[in-house]
Amino acid sequence: QIAAVVTQPGKPQGRKRQVAPSPVAAAAAAAGFGAGSRGPLFEPVTPRDPAFLEAIEALAPDLAVTVAYGGLLPQRFLDCPPLGTLNIHPSLLPRWRGAAPVQRSLEAGDAVVGVSVAYTVLALDAGPVLAAERVPTPEHAAAPALLADLMARGGRLLLGALPGVWAGEGAGRAVAQDAAAATRAPRLAKADARLDLTQPLCSVY
Repeated sequence: QIAAVVTQPGKPQGRKRQVAPSPVAAAAAAAGFGAGSRGPLFEPVTPRDPAFLEAIEALAPDLAVTVAYGGLLPQRFLDCPPLGTLNIHPSLLPRWRGAAPVQRSLEAGDAVVGVSVAYTVLALDAGPVLAAERVPTPEHAAAPALLADLMARGGRLLLGALPGVWAGEGAGRAVAQDAAAATRAPRLAKADARLDLTQPLCSVY
């Protein structure tokens, strides 16, 4: 049973800058969350909002799952579900912790990419890894398609791990990350999109 859905608030889009719900909010509303009867739909400006945290605590969820949420969850949230909070992260942790793991992996020319299901802790993408899958980097890979593929794989990994999590075995099976091997995947900036036309053609493709 899904107790609730949490997503970022809607943002202005298009020329008219009209506020549109996030894709998650739209899908959740279509499935009956929010105004429907399946459960609440939360769109807090910050996950540190006391009213939001009180509402989550009142729901008393057994487990939380996050995917590309974009906000750092406070310890009060992490203390709420007794089975922890699991995150699907599209990299082979501890490599590429951060907001743009797929883009940074392609930028670095990694021969192998992957996806991890890890427990969330206060440090960014630093929690123990419950499951992971390695994937050879496709030739001429583009970040959007590769991200979609890795997230689909991550969803299957999560579903495969859930029986053990429900049995209370997840935390014991998870493997601590090697912090010394961690690399960062910072958010993309405008400078990352600049094309250097002085470079040979072969280095562009």
